[in-house]
Amino acid sequence: MTLHLLALETSSSLCGVALLSRADDGAITLNVLEHDAVSEHAERMLPMVDQLLEQAEIAPEDLSAVAFGQGPGGFTGLRVACGVAQGMAFSLNIPVIPVASLQAVATRDHVALSVPSPVQIVVQDARMGEIYLAAYQAGLSTGRASWKELQSPVLLDVGQLGPWLDFAANAWGLADGPGARLLGDALQAYPALANVAAERHWLQIGAAIRADASSVARLALQRWQEGGSVAPEFAAPLYVRDKVAYTTLERQAGAGGNPRAPEQFLILERMQEEHLDVVAGIEAAVQAFPWTRGNFSDGLNAGYDAWVAIQAGAVVGFSMSMFAPDVAHLLVIAVDPGCHGSGVGTQLLRRCEQEAIQRSLPAIVLEVRQSNENAMRFYLHRGFEQLGMRKDYYPAPDGQREDACVMQKRLA
Repeated sequence: MTLHLLALETSSSLCGVALLSRADDGAITLNVLEHDAVSEHAERMLPMVDQLLEQAEIAPEDLSAVAFGQGPGGFTGLRVACGVAQGMAFSLNIPVIPVASLQAVATRDHVALSVPSPVQIVVQDARMGEIYLAAYQAGLSTGRASWKELQSPVLLDVGQLGPWLDFAANAWGLADGPGARLLGDALQAYPALANVAAERHWLQIGAAIRADASSVARLALQRWQEGGSVAPEFAAPLYVRDKVAYTTLERQAGAGGNPRAPEQFLILERMQEEHLDVVAGIEAAVQAFPWTRGNFSDGLNAGYDAWVAIQAGAVVGFSMSMFAPDVAHLLVIAVDPGCHGSGVGTQLLRRCEQEAIQRSLPAIVLEVRQSNENAMRFYLHRGFEQLGMRKDYYPAPDGQREDACVMQKRLA
């Protein structure tokens, strides 16, 4: 039976629709329609889908899944692709395959697989003097090409690219190893970025390209083979920029323009045994009744999903989650006191949400001490709501007990 994947990409001004068909013998055909114009995605997307399916003589009922470029990119464009993908998937009772648009850019600039392969650093124009950036490295997994995400999408000021490149070179040994390529449409939007790249001998300058529907389709096929589809209600755009401008109250308080991108650079890695001494130290620094090193070790052995945030070679935060069949449970999350307010906790929480969505879990739940007002504000600001209380859940000084607030964030 032939597999048919429909792919939608609208993260930039390019509105694209692709139909990838794979026959039983493995032969692949790819049909594409594109239109490049600003603010026309909503009116053109569905007619382009109908036209492409008609040209390929494929009925909507023959589709196996709908993929979409989830961003980052223009807010309106991302919502169009996601909304169309969800609507079609709901009506046809088929799954959705979200594909990071920056990874789609990385796959467009074909790299010969070697060991190790050059790192693909993608920079996309985010307007207002900012760029979206992510980094990927090609490799082989069970005989197939695969892509490892070294840097999840982040928002940077254009002037921060140089420091970030130096950070990445030290973190991944690029100067003495595989090197890297810089590519993406930000090279065209900000020509000075080429000068930044030229100052680093280990960095090549690639093409000023954007994500397109055909690259989204090819990545979607790989995700399909890996079981990476989700139910339609779990499809969501990837918004890296939390806000476009400050509110009126924030401007009255002295803020202005667009909120600044983070000054420090982070890498998120899966927690390993060698991280546990530092992890336990951070936990002890922020909790009166902390988890022990043994607790964290038991969590790793139990298969819990655990991550550490690394900055300048040092662990500055961590999280550990348990994925039940019906819900994700954030067990513990903490940030080094010297890094509070720098976005470390937000990135760790976002990673937990992404891992839960990949498992089609509808929500994240957690408990927090009733007296921990800072933590309560942190979670409320990021979409959590209070469900109830658990009486005497936490130990407290002098042999007392403290209630826990149960909070939940819906992911669908």
